[in-house]
Amino acid sequence: SQILDRDFTRHRERKTKIICAIGPSCWSVDMLGKLLDAGMNVARFNFSHGDHTVHGTALANLRAAVAQREHCHCAVLLDTKGPEIRTGALKHHRPIHLIAGQTLTITTDGDFEGDTSRIGCNYPHLATSVAPGSRILCDDGTLQLDVTACRSNEVDVKVLNSHVLEERKSMSLPGAKIRIPGITDKDKHDLVHFALPYAVDIVSGSFVRSAANVRAIRACLGDAGKHIRIHAKIESLEALENLDEILAEADGIHVSRGDLGMELQPEQVFLAQKLIIRKANIAGKPMLQSMTKCPTPTSAECSDVANAVLDGTDAVMLSAETAKGEFPVQAVATMSRICIEAEGSLNYSRLYAKTRDATPRPVSVCEAASSSGVEMALDVQAKLIVSLTDSGSSTLKIAKYRPEAFVVAVTASAHVARQGISVLRAMTGGTDDLILKAIEFAKSKGWIDDGDMVVVLHGLTEDARTSVVKIIQAHAHGYALPLHQKGPNAVSRLQ
Repeated sequence: SQILDRDFTRHRERKTKIICAIGPSCWSVDMLGKLLDAGMNVARFNFSHGDHTVHGTALANLRAAVAQREHCHCAVLLDTKGPEIRTGALKHHRPIHLIAGQTLTITTDGDFEGDTSRIGCNYPHLATSVAPGSRILCDDGTLQLDVTACRSNEVDVKVLNSHVLEERKSMSLPGAKIRIPGITDKDKHDLVHFALPYAVDIVSGSFVRSAANVRAIRACLGDAGKHIRIHAKIESLEALENLDEILAEADGIHVSRGDLGMELQPEQVFLAQKLIIRKANIAGKPMLQSMTKCPTPTSAECSDVANAVLDGTDAVMLSAETAKGEFPVQAVATMSRICIEAEGSLNYSRLYAKTRDATPRPVSVCEAASSSGVEMALDVQAKLIVSLTDSGSSTLKIAKYRPEAFVVAVTASAHVARQGISVLRAMTGGTDDLILKAIEFAKSKGWIDDGDMVVVLHGLTEDARTSVVKIIQAHAHGYALPLHQKGPNAVSRLQ
């Protein structure tokens, strides 16, 4: 059986993508190359830390490592700092010891230097955003405070657990409607002066609460950044309540389970996670998930990753493990093996039917053709789906229906080539020539053999009148005449 096959992971290609945070542990050309070899698909640059010089150097190293490898593509993700609520400075910059049961006052004077009786914060609307009985969480939720009184510019709280608090730590207001801009001046500077000139592929907007926040990022990028995909990080109850409108506006969703866990009860987080994944899958939007792994994860941690894959997560992310951990390469390799094992237990026919049944009608011509291609691949047990694409949108729609076959997108666009599907970047050639190149590429990877069925899709655009879906058979000299073909006015010249 598969469970007893120790070589199982060697026989499969991973579909779930792995995102790695880039930091001191891995930003050399050599180490980034090792991460690529271990399975990194997306490099995440966290703009909550570091400056443009540091990130620019690391990105140059990444591209040098990619250039050393044939047919290697790695997307670049800029994670914005976003609007954050933080505690203020402390007297003499020394941590304070807070004792469970004591009273503490929080002032909205951001310049106030705090002590054990009074601290500042950078959120001017604190007193009107919370009420007696509200909960305030500080330092990533490790300090819990209960609001007892609110005045014009300060709030009294009761300390619920003893804690050593350092200055400028995070503050979370579970369930509160936050009155802060969706995009900060720093975010705008990072988008204009880094995302655009450095040709970033994805921007992940931190603390997105509504569709308006996504539109603000898109407006900042302008026409020069129209190729950049915008992902919305779901980190609050407000964002969860506005999930449908955010999904309609964003190109992808990122579930931040740690932050979401501070807004919800622990037993509710997994339900929220499943809801977000399901809605993102139906919308055909990539769903990313933060994961925490060590080189030798526990069985519970392995199950956590595997269940995320089974639920429909498109990508999993390593943060501190790659940015500053001691074993970044091992962490990626371990994550890759877990994903492959989980994918091996998926019922792709059932996944296809479930996704198709849940998709609202009518669908676009492009999506109808993409869905048909995946169904045909299942019916004839095709090993490969080839998609000829300019923008990558048709290939993303194919991926939405979770095909078991390998998907190879053939494109001339460097940005599309880094968007996540296995890609062959071909600059020139007619349709037949590009299909042949895709088949030879798949053979070189060991994904298909002579005699295997291949589904080919081309001409798929939203306003397409000649979308083509056809089945061919790979053989030693290229590919055989089509065994099946769909599409109005479809014409092919196959060899």
